[in-house]
Formats: sequence, C-alpha cells, structure tokens
Amino acid sequence: MGGPRLVLLFSGKRKSGKDYLAERIRERVGPDTCVILRLSGPLKEQFARERGLDFDRLLDASEYKEKYRAAMIRWGEEKRESDPGFFCRIIIEGVTQPVWIVSDTRRRSDVAWFRSSFGAVTQTVRVAASEETRKERGWVYTPGVDDVESECGLDQGVIFDWMITNDSDRLSLEEELGKLTDFIQSKLCPPR
Repeated sequence: MGGPRLVLLFSGKRKSGKDYLAERIRERVGPDTCVILRLSGPLKEQFARERGLDFDRLLDASEYKEKYRAAMIRWGEEKRESDPGFFCRIIIEGVTQPVWIVSDTRRRSDVAWFRSSFGAVTQTVRVAASEETRKERGWVYTPGVDDVESECGLDQGVIFDWMITNDSDRLSLEEELGKLTDFIQSKLCPPR
C-alpha cells in the first residue's frame, strides 16, 4: 500500500462546519478515494466504555454529548500527555483510501504526529466561521470547553496550508472547495 497520498488535517472552532466541509470534499472526491477520520471517535468510544455511557449519543451534536464534553476533554488530555500519538494511531489502522481527512484536528501534537509520520503529504486546513454564524448553528460559549487546548490549541503556532471560510457566502465557499478539490485531484494523478 505505501501509505496515504494526501493527509488533510481539518481544524476550526466548534460549529465552524469542519465535519460538513470534510463530507463535501469526500463527496466530490469519492468514498473509494477519500476517507474521513475522526480523532474524537476512539476517544469517545473508550471514554464511554470506561464510564458506561452511550457511545452513539456521544458522537452526535446532542445535549448528551455537551453534558460530558468537559470531562471527556480532560480524560483525552491525560491520555495524550502520556502518549501524544495514541488516538492518531488508532484512527489510521486499516485505512486503504489514498486521501485521508482528519476532520477534528485540535492540537499541535496531532499536527506534529501526522507531519512526522507522513511528512510532505500532510496539509493543514483551517475552517473559519464568524461567531455570529456559529451562534446561528447553535454554538454557545462554554467555559472549560471553548477556552481550553482542545478548542484553542491551533489558534497560534501553526501556519495553515488552506483557509476555508464557511459563513453565508456560498459562492466563495464553492470556489474555495473547488481549489482544494483540484489540489487533491492533482495529488492523485501520476506526474507526466
């Protein structure tokens, strides 16, 4: 197999639309070529298992997830402190598609792990949306969630390869997604 041809690390604030845009890219490129990986998946699964919680409900955008979010963040930080690549290694096991989108990159240690593991095929994508747009999508500032590393860890110290603004300007969004899709396709085509 030889590893991925391209790894896209999506990051952004809560309710910026990271998952939505990752799905849009996957639809454009195709599920046989592109897979969406979520660092929060194995974190939530192990957290749920250890505490007897409903794993499926921790995956959706429900109040149930919000109720446990702060505790989940603390627990995940403890795991990462002892092994920064713990969740990264879990999500890539058995992946065969050549394009990987990690839709919820939140920490510099995540970026560093993927860059050290996959080098130049790793690209960072920052998804931005205004506070007003995020509030329209249901975001409410929550102390202990919106002011910790899991939400602010990539606000500084990372130069992003791609910036996508996901507000109400659909034409601009489509143009940005088109450029990223063209870039992905260029990585899939063999050089002439």
